[in-house]
Amino acid sequence: MVSSDFGANFQWGVSSAAFQTEGASTADGRSPSIWDTFTARKGKIKNGDHARTACDFYQRYAGDIDLIQEMNIPNFRFSLSWPRIMPQGTGKVNQQGVDFYNQVIDACLARGITPWITLYHWDLPQVLQDRGGWTNRDVVGWLEDYAACAVTHFGDRVGHWMVLNEPAVFTGAGYFFGVHAPGLTGLRNFFPAAHHATMAMGRVGRVLRSALPQAMVGTTFSCSSVHPLRNRERDVQAAIRADALINRMFIEPILGLGYPVADLKALQGIEAYMQPNDEKELPFAFDFIGLQNYTREVVRHAWIVPYLRARLVPPRNRGIALTTQMGWEVYPQAIYEMISKFSAYTNVPRIYITENGAAFPDEVVNGRVQDPLRQQYLEANLAQVLRARQEGLNVHGYFAWTLTDNFEWAEGYSPRFGLVHVNAETQQRIIKDSGRWYAGFLRS
Repeated sequence: MVSSDFGANFQWGVSSAAFQTEGASTADGRSPSIWDTFTARKGKIKNGDHARTACDFYQRYAGDIDLIQEMNIPNFRFSLSWPRIMPQGTGKVNQQGVDFYNQVIDACLARGITPWITLYHWDLPQVLQDRGGWTNRDVVGWLEDYAACAVTHFGDRVGHWMVLNEPAVFTGAGYFFGVHAPGLTGLRNFFPAAHHATMAMGRVGRVLRSALPQAMVGTTFSCSSVHPLRNRERDVQAAIRADALINRMFIEPILGLGYPVADLKALQGIEAYMQPNDEKELPFAFDFIGLQNYTREVVRHAWIVPYLRARLVPPRNRGIALTTQMGWEVYPQAIYEMISKFSAYTNVPRIYITENGAAFPDEVVNGRVQDPLRQQYLEANLAQVLRARQEGLNVHGYFAWTLTDNFEWAEGYSPRFGLVHVNAETQQRIIKDSGRWYAGFLRS
């Protein structure tokens, strides 16, 4: 398998996110985000980690983009920090924040690297959370204003835009389970947050397309293939419900299919937050969608779990020996299954894999990081992407997660996903063997 097997127009890249890498949390006019607030709360982040410095990308962006170039990676997906560009969430623009992203974009272009921008990768300004955040319907308008600002300043050089990163995760983990920022729980928070996030994709998509008619406009979805534990009706039905929540809840309204209430009755509760004409506003014809897949989920029927009546069965309980640092099963077929699933929608124009990668323990020995498990993971997943490609499925690109070891949300710095090792104390960078492999693969 070589990169040319995927075709001349297949897009290769690497992805990152502002809050996870930039640091400089109070520099040059940036205001706190919900994640700054959340990480300051005791017991919320593993080892008490925070992202005040992170990978110091704010100061070291030029060197990190040099590493992208050294690894022969032609596309760089990164996100903008809303509180760095608009510290009050709306209104006045922070020129120092704009200047930073202008420098990042120009540094990419100077090295022949195409920038792909994600507008929202979870770092909502805290001042907007104080007004309800994603539970407040006004958030859609706030995001439209922020998007218009970004287009004004960067649209002349950026031709690929993504509205949201993984709405299922930031609404589920942040507004239902409370394990991510802003730490809210319950359906009374989840349903409005989920509906407003779904609405935002189409509304902001229209802002981007109107301002940049030649640009490629997309958004990204987390996804995991869902398998029943046993071929028994109760487990099969549990898997259908879990799939509706994990994989279908946010994409299907965008495609004009509505929320998958027929397969998950509990989603009827979202109707309380819908206003007249919402059903007409939800659909939007994106130019592409990004799929972000790492593993599969195996579920069984569970009466004790409210609403979903399903429970995840961890890999260890199924006798699975090989898992990542996140406890996720290594199951490369999952990425093929998800490409197949989303390709089956008739009105998805094209699919990019915008995140895929693995965290394994790394060790620096004599200035080198040998990480064969990560390399094997990437190779095996790419083989499944190639399988999909050769079968004519609708996949047109692959972005590895991630460039550098970084702040992995509630898990802190323990999981290392990077192609580049980062020493959190010295900020020294070392391209791992997996990164060198990816460089050689792309050179092929």
